[in-house]
Amino acid sequence: MANIKSAKKRIKVISKKTANNRVRKTVLKNVEKKFLAAVETGDKALATERLTHAEKHIRKAASKNIIHNNAASRKVSRLTAKLNAMD
Repeated sequence: MANIKSAKKRIKVISKKTANNRVRKTVLKNVEKKFLAAVETGDKALATERLTHAEKHIRKAASKNIIHNNAASRKVSRLTAKLNAMD
């Protein structure tokens, strides 16, 4: 356990940030699963709508440094490829 006041504060801040990042990553995973479920059903309109929603969340997570920018681009690219392969 930290003895210095600033170290104690850092522990609090880090725990809050960790909890927040965990929530945001869970949301990302859920959005991605919903998109993949729409692709599985074959409903292209629903899949397109969910892709835009997923892309918004992925880009926002990248801007908040929850995931790396390249990882975000890779995820969006792969999801878009799955949508385009539905034809």
